[in-house]
Amino acid sequence: MDIIKSDFGKLSDGRNVQLFSLSNDHDIRVEIINYGGIINRIITPDKQGKPGDIVLGFDKIEDYENNNLFFGALVGRFANRIANGRFSIDGVEYNLAVNNGPNHLHGGLKGFDKKLWTAFTEKHKDEVCLKLACHSPHMEEGYPGNLMLEVEYCLNNENELSISYKAETDQKTIVNFTNHSYFNLNVENGNVMDQKARFNAGFYAEKDENDIPTGTFIPVENSEFDFSEFKKIGEDFNELETGYDHHYVINRKKNAFTWFARVEDDKSGRTLEAGTTEPGFQFYTSYYVNNIPGKNKRIYNKFDGFCLEAQHIPDSPNNPDFPSTFLSPGEQYKQLTVYKFGIRK
Repeated sequence: MDIIKSDFGKLSDGRNVQLFSLSNDHDIRVEIINYGGIINRIITPDKQGKPGDIVLGFDKIEDYENNNLFFGALVGRFANRIANGRFSIDGVEYNLAVNNGPNHLHGGLKGFDKKLWTAFTEKHKDEVCLKLACHSPHMEEGYPGNLMLEVEYCLNNENELSISYKAETDQKTIVNFTNHSYFNLNVENGNVMDQKARFNAGFYAEKDENDIPTGTFIPVENSEFDFSEFKKIGEDFNELETGYDHHYVINRKKNAFTWFARVEDDKSGRTLEAGTTEPGFQFYTSYYVNNIPGKNKRIYNKFDGFCLEAQHIPDSPNNPDFPSTFLSPGEQYKQLTVYKFGIRK
């Protein structure tokens, strides 16, 4: 196992961006840059042993800096949407940037995906790790409190990439973090429509015309949202038109780590499993990716990737019945999300 640091380029303000390549003993390699904590590449072998990259992204730092698709990025302070960019804490209303129709999305105009993180590396017997740290000052993007966040990426010989989060604040605030990788288990051979998924989730959050949860949770059983058994991701797209961009509620015991998704690709034989301590995940099939020049001269289009974004329910601060996303001084936010890579036997 190894972790190697190299240069990835310079930001428009001249700051250097570094790339960290984590590799294990089974030909898995994960490349992460300290700008946005972005997962730039995940290289895994197919059933023939041929290595391939299974995430969408860019070859140059300027493309990450100038793009708002969140390819591979760490997202915060609040992942997903907040209605009208407003929420209240103890009777005080806070106003955030409105950057997604009438909503606040993924931390605002300059969220954690646009930060240059401080990086540290560690090598252990069973895993190699990259630790990233950043400070979000009081009222940055409209959020109260000085927030310290640490995110640790670790790759082990079980072919698992774990992402652990720890956050503290000096004033009551809201937090909701995720990684926004777009996966495609056979990216060199088209979109994800024929890749098969199975979810450990019995309900999804109904949403309004602005993609804000209504507060109603609908059983997935016998609907286009039902992935309780393996089915092709694109099987029910005729019912949805724009594909999936929906929040699923994970079947789990309170706060327990739970495996919530498995995706398989028949052509390559690759598999992906995802687990988390979070209460839910956003399943998104990249409808708004259109004619985007990506890595290796590939042009990305809609449905070329899927996201499994472990997180809390969108607009949680405005819904007291949802699991809380408030963080107070003296508390520590913690999250663990794991992606496991494999070959179907």
